[in-house]
Amino acid sequence: MARPRKPLLSRDRIVETARLLVDAEGLEAVSTRRLAAELGVSGPSLYNHFRTKDEILEAVADAVSAKVDLSMFDAGDGRDWRAALHDWALSYRAALTEHPHIVPVLARGPGRRPAGLRVADAVFGAMVRAGWPPAQATYIGALMRYFVTGSALGSFARGFVDDETAYDPADYPHLGQAHLLADHQEKVDEGAFETGLRALLDGLGVQYEAGRYAKDLAGSDAGDLATVRPGPKRP
Repeated sequence: MARPRKPLLSRDRIVETARLLVDAEGLEAVSTRRLAAELGVSGPSLYNHFRTKDEILEAVADAVSAKVDLSMFDAGDGRDWRAALHDWALSYRAALTEHPHIVPVLARGPGRRPAGLRVADAVFGAMVRAGWPPAQATYIGALMRYFVTGSALGSFARGFVDDETAYDPADYPHLGQAHLLADHQEKVDEGAFETGLRALLDGLGVQYEAGRYAKDLAGSDAGDLATVRPGPKRP
């Protein structure tokens, strides 16, 4: 009986194996030697697909970016720009919190990663279509990335230990319940994210309306009122 053939080595197999290692043990667990052992191949065979460890990690990051839903930015979707940004941010954060160890790589920006570039392109294009000036659309894409990746880099709730004696009221009079936060990590962290996201979108909404009002004023007869000099007073 012929021996079963080993699955052919491919970029997808390498990336998936590397992703599992990153998820389980962090970025430092990935090396060409370790990957070759996990895949049951010789180390040099990996170089037929990737030149360096960094290229592999970039590919893992892009695989995570590919999980982010972009359908809300389709021209015919129907959601306005605020709802689109809100729903996209939730999908973006969900992808990152599922794979938190790869976030430092994603935080560096899309570089040449195809899925990452599709994300940036979709956000920018949707904001410009909604009426944001290109420069502001760029700023919005940047601040959303700062906000989402920052939220995924760590847990606020888990930053506190579950030892009540660590927070002596004499020293920290307002942290009497801080030792309970870790037990409510999901509720605290998701609530904080949603609160921040809505505040961010509310602020953008104010800027958007102010900009639209200014454009309307500039394009109307009212825009000339500022240049009209008052006539002589009547006796």
